[in-house]
Amino acid sequence: MDIDQRKQLLDEIARLQASGELTFGQATLRLRKEITGLQQERFARMCKISLRSLRQLEQDEGNPTLATLNAVFGLFGMRIGLVRG
Repeated sequence: MDIDQRKQLLDEIARLQASGELTFGQATLRLRKEITGLQQERFARMCKISLRSLRQLEQDEGNPTLATLNAVFGLFGMRIGLVRG
């Protein structure tokens, strides 16, 4: 994947998540697999979150903190914020 393709994919995931078409978990899963290609354990270490937190997030279980969400999305130049609906 070249830089332009990566940017397009990041923009698409951000747009779909902001519109409600992707959950935070689905967005996380796509970013991990399609951008990094990493296994959950290594990706969780990169994000400095527990493997359990990552698994719960990707499965849309539990209630992730803003710190957890920002730790994941921050790796891709994104952060959690308010969007007018």
